[in-house]
Amino acid sequence: MESLSFHIQEHISSCLVTGGAGFIGSHLVDNLLLQSEAVRVLDNLSSGSFLNISKNIDNKKFKFTYDDVSNLQILKVLTKDINTVFHLSAYPEVISGAKNPEIAFNQNVKNTFCLLEEIRRSKTVERLVFTSSSTVYGEPNIIPTPEDYGVLLPISHYGASKLSCEALISSYSHTYGIKSLILRLANIVGSRNRRGVVWDFIKKLVQNSTELQILGDGLQSKSYLHIRDLIDAIFIAFAQIGRNKLPVDVFNVGNEDKVDVLSIARAVRDSMNLGDAQLLPIGGIQKGRGWVGDVTNMQLDIKKIKKIGWIPSLSSLESVIVSCNELLSEVRVPSLA
Repeated sequence: MESLSFHIQEHISSCLVTGGAGFIGSHLVDNLLLQSEAVRVLDNLSSGSFLNISKNIDNKKFKFTYDDVSNLQILKVLTKDINTVFHLSAYPEVISGAKNPEIAFNQNVKNTFCLLEEIRRSKTVERLVFTSSSTVYGEPNIIPTPEDYGVLLPISHYGASKLSCEALISSYSHTYGIKSLILRLANIVGSRNRRGVVWDFIKKLVQNSTELQILGDGLQSKSYLHIRDLIDAIFIAFAQIGRNKLPVDVFNVGNEDKVDVLSIARAVRDSMNLGDAQLLPIGGIQKGRGWVGDVTNMQLDIKKIKKIGWIPSLSSLESVIVSCNELLSEVRVPSLA
């Protein structure tokens, strides 16, 4: 995918990207290198991959540090003389989070606290961008769901940890004058993504081209956004930091529609030329969920971010199809028909 090249009105002279070797983080890093004087990446590669950022290793503006956000000495070094932090590192698993809640707490909440403490002590960091999630809303009774919806009652440990991070960021922003931007993301798809429903369906069909088992009843319906549209949204929302007086601002970043899991399964099956493969929903738990904590119906209200000039270029289904083709190309999966 080509990097975006539009001008950021709010200048980022130097920045740190936590989780910068991950799916979203690496795409962000590619674009930051086009317009920043220095980009530092901190990643322990627990969910990211060095391959995602390897092409930048000879770029003099780029520095990669293999370590964890919990390492306070490393954080102290990496936050020195930078003006912006993009905090993307997180434990990304919603499904497996119920088995070990402590992981989501340590890698999301505790690490965010450690980062905020170093930002507080820093003499140069002025702005923080945090990628949160639509899962903070739990199961809202208003869909599409706006940013001011409440009370927020997450139904997964992942969603709870993201909401906890939001609360910490808000308190630090109001107390210490840090300008913060919180982005609540829908399901993001695209190249380099080795998690989520599209990748899972590809793997299953490679293993068995005659049938595709689907978690839940297949009727779960959510918004999907392509990574290209997300990166565009991040920079457009970031430009707002210098335009308003709010210590912290929140934007939903999603699509104007949603798509159900069965439609995604058909799209992946067709992209792999496996039209005869049988789709087999294996039954849902708790109202058709695929797993404990699975939100069955989610669409974010994106009116707020649209007002500042952003709109997705692809629908949810289009995002899924483009993503599937990108992933098939990356892993060189041949036609299985």
